Amino acid sequence: MLNHSISRIAVPDDVAALGACASAPTAQDSAAATEGRRDVRDLYIVDCLLPGQVRQLGGRTYLSPRRPTRTTAADCRVRGGEYVAYDRADLKSALRVWMASADFGDAEAQNTVGEIFERGLGGEPNYTAALVWYRKSAEQGNKSALLNLGTLYETGRGVEKDQLKALNYYRQSWGLDEDDVIYRSAADREIEVIRETLGEQIEQREQQLKLLQKQIDALSATATLSAAATEELAQLQQWRDNLQTEQQTIVAERSRLRSPSPAAFPERDFITGDELRAGARNFGRYYALGIGNQNYDRMEDLASPLYDAQRVAQVLEDKYGFTVQLVTDANDVTVLEAINNLNAVVGPEDNLLIYYAGHGSRIGQDETETGYWLPVNAARPPVDTYWVPTEQITGHMSNFMAKRVLVVADSCYSGILTGDDPGMKMILSGDQRVFQSEGFVDRRFDRRARLMVSSGGDRPVLDEAGNGNSVFANAFIDELEANEGLLTTPALFLKLRDRVVVAAARQDFNQEPEIKALRRAGHEVGDFFFVPKNL
Repeated sequence: MLNHSISRIAVPDDVAALGACASAPTAQDSAAATEGRRDVRDLYIVDCLLPGQVRQLGGRTYLSPRRPTRTTAADCRVRGGEYVAYDRADLKSALRVWMASADFGDAEAQNTVGEIFERGLGGEPNYTAALVWYRKSAEQGNKSALLNLGTLYETGRGVEKDQLKALNYYRQSWGLDEDDVIYRSAADREIEVIRETLGEQIEQREQQLKLLQKQIDALSATATLSAAATEELAQLQQWRDNLQTEQQTIVAERSRLRSPSPAAFPERDFITGDELRAGARNFGRYYALGIGNQNYDRMEDLASPLYDAQRVAQVLEDKYGFTVQLVTDANDVTVLEAINNLNAVVGPEDNLLIYYAGHGSRIGQDETETGYWLPVNAARPPVDTYWVPTEQITGHMSNFMAKRVLVVADSCYSGILTGDDPGMKMILSGDQRVFQSEGFVDRRFDRRARLMVSSGGDRPVLDEAGNGNSVFANAFIDELEANEGLLTTPALFLKLRDRVVVAAARQDFNQEPEIKALRRAGHEVGDFFFVPKNL
């Protein structure tokens, strides 16, 4: 059964209204007229099979194999490609585009096939098949496949959970050395958890062995044993021997878990944000797209998105030198056009921030759940005709040439844009001083980043906070304005998360922002850096 999880939560009149969530289902609205309107599906990212190229080799002309790619439906048509019109593309149609190249040994295609099986696409996920294709791709050094393997081992999907193996796959995917401070600190924590668990198992077996030995000694002291008692004694001795073998195995396993060597960053590299400077690094150009959807045609209006987007645009432009485009009260075509048009603007060394404030929604359950940004022409559920699937946002992020992309989403269920990201938990649970260190910046400076900060994960969020901005936007803007040094995204996130949690708690509401890497968008453990103009 589909779960239309977009109901409004009632709050007292003197408490800030819950925003960025669509209203509860009512009678279906009539669809808006579409005459003269561009087909939004032209802007959707699709699995496109391009025709082969006519090539000349000496005096012989031949046609190269067809080439799979992910691009917009319009671009695929222009280039003479074949694609399946977007309709939650099914497994068979998606595989038809990529399988030939995967079988031929193309690492990127193999990883894509693995992702198709993992996502299910119209059916149940096949983690076993996904694992096979991820491994084929990972053996060729594909970073995305290594990251995907880590996620499977972290979550125990298709394989037995193995946190240390997951961490090692993450490390390889991100190009980290074994002595990297983040990897080492995470491995330290995981090893301690495993050692503690194994210690408990050893203690349990020790108690069981004592009880068994007591029973064995009691039976052995009997002068004459019946046939049944003799059989019972033999069984008890066998259980004891089996337990001793298990215990020896666990002890050996525990003894192999050595603590990693000290972290690579010396203490002097842990400096404050104000002390961390841009130095001689060239961070490239900065662009931002702000989307504020507040006045809706067929659902309740929101209180703060327009002012949120305007203030975010102002601080980015004035303090950090961003070139900002602001789109307000946008329909579905306008939203995707604005995102797609960025391809003609951002270059391979540039930075792009997309800020979205407005209604959000979700449909589905568990692993088949899909998140949406709701444009102002969106109808109430179950009519999702004009809803913008967040997987399409992710698809566009993958196509951007920009080195660093950060999505900041202030809407209900905004965390669904990324799905699970166990690897980010590894980063956040480390020594937080790392995020404002020269070593952290240096190691991530040349790597691609596809990150997202969401206002509240997979749940409703608060709208107006009393000063015209939402609770989340207020914290985000204040932290950007207060910053005087080079600011990394994890450091910014930790500051605004604490502010949002406290501010929401004052209104008896539970809201906790999330930070995640955008999977399937080309993230390579880079970071998005905020650099004030005066540095």
